[in-house]
Amino acid sequence: MNQSTVPNMICPMPVAPTDTITLSHGEGGRVMRRLIRDRIGAKFGDGNVQLHSDAACLGNLVGEVAMTTDSYVVSPLFFPGGDIGSLAVHGTVNDLAMAGARPLFLTLALILEEGLSVETLDSIIDSIASAARQCDVKIVAGDTKVVPKGAADQIFINTTGIGVHQHTRRMSACQIQPNDCLIVSGPLARHGLAVLAARESIALSPPPRSDSAPLHRVATELLQTLGDDLRTMRDATRGGVAAVLHEWAEESEHAMWVDESTLPLLPESRGVCELLGLDPLFVANEGTFVVAVAPDRVDDALTVLRSHAAVGEPSVIGQARRRKLSPVLVARGLGADQPLDEPIAAMLPRIC
Repeated sequence: MNQSTVPNMICPMPVAPTDTITLSHGEGGRVMRRLIRDRIGAKFGDGNVQLHSDAACLGNLVGEVAMTTDSYVVSPLFFPGGDIGSLAVHGTVNDLAMAGARPLFLTLALILEEGLSVETLDSIIDSIASAARQCDVKIVAGDTKVVPKGAADQIFINTTGIGVHQHTRRMSACQIQPNDCLIVSGPLARHGLAVLAARESIALSPPPRSDSAPLHRVATELLQTLGDDLRTMRDATRGGVAAVLHEWAEESEHAMWVDESTLPLLPESRGVCELLGLDPLFVANEGTFVVAVAPDRVDDALTVLRSHAAVGEPSVIGQARRRKLSPVLVARGLGADQPLDEPIAAMLPRIC
């Protein structure tokens, strides 16, 4: 065969141990097996990932099963208050919790870019393992792929969460009634501002810290305490509180009214929003959620929210009203209610 006709093929097998991910780590052989066994599976314990089976056996689950799936592509991988690993666990657990389900199991799929440092991978896997223990969920199955350099941005993570519902009624904005109160569980805009500052190397003192945190325990207590008086709840991630309110307005066919003066903001968050001209209602959160409750149960809801220190100081920000024209209204400092536009696109992409 003429040498010029030989395809340009490179063996993915490294000639010596390497401190970066190579294509061989995703090719199904010894190198991949050792990566999964020693650097991934070992971090989660024998009782979690079923390494030698193509499918996990979850046993008999008591209650109606809930399932969610999500992907995480945040940039940068590490930011004040969190990283892509803990974020993947918290985000998936929270999606189950907001649906009124108790999280039990997670799957973990990793898309690794050739050239990713093994040290970085170790840090992310350690963070995933720590967050899973904190949330008391088991990582029962997974997948690992390696793509050529330039085909991804270091690491992407996909998760699937499985849990069981804790209440016979499903969380739905259709349950919202006029005069129901809208509560946010803590200060707004922390995650989006933390990622923005880290990505753009904005030197702020103190630097914004993400609110990334699991919400399943506080959600469970709200369900147990309020029952049917808890109309619905939603974590205010991409699109922030504004996106949640527009979704609820569309589903309930009522108007959502918010008083801007009641929005809880940390001083550093308020300063960054004013400096950059950002509306905190549109900035992403990862451990802050919105709750709609019957008006006579507001004090009970606030008591539960305050009992969970990680959530932060909650605040009643508005109420549901019968719709006239605009689906979402906000009372600004000038006095008159103004329509609050629905987010068209993210002000800051790749925040989760």
